[in-house]
Amino acid sequence: MLPLLTLALAAAPTPPVELLRQAMAEVAIAQVKRIDEKWQPEQRDCAGLVRFSLRQAYRRVDPSRLERPLFTARTGPTDFADAETLLGFSFVGLTKDVSAATVRTGDVLAFRQPRESGDVFHLMLVVAPADRAHGEVHVVYHPGEKDAPVRAGRLSELTRDAPGEWRPVPQNPSFLGVFRFKEWPS
Repeated sequence: MLPLLTLALAAAPTPPVELLRQAMAEVAIAQVKRIDEKWQPEQRDCAGLVRFSLRQAYRRVDPSRLERPLFTARTGPTDFADAETLLGFSFVGLTKDVSAATVRTGDVLAFRQPRESGDVFHLMLVVAPADRAHGEVHVVYHPGEKDAPVRAGRLSELTRDAPGEWRPVPQNPSFLGVFRFKEWPS
């Protein structure tokens, strides 16, 4: 009987990535309106928004996945990862092209600002409409300051109107590109 159970578990379908993407977007957008009390104040920064939104998405769609750490660090699986560690071990870089055709909900835009005290990384979550013909791609992010609200805006405005170091364009050396969670291959 045990081999049949093992075979059945191995054949169990994984949840569709699209459901996880949608749940992640819903969680992130909800933080713009009102920060969830479950999101610990000491973890409220750009990477914290990514971690919290991803965890909450799995909690809704595939809670068994939370039985092991979602993230990876230099030392192996972990429950906590800062922005640099997320980019280096749990996400994969895709492109510097942020056109609506390349970005998907749940992707992150990544930036690195050189500072004398060390590089500062910043992440913004992408939220794309289901019907791109009738909606615009947005980004949701936490600016990093203590007690700051989560913000959202149109990707097109960020690309056009943001200060140069925050524009997600290939010519910006601070823009690292679009990254995707490694468990979401497509």
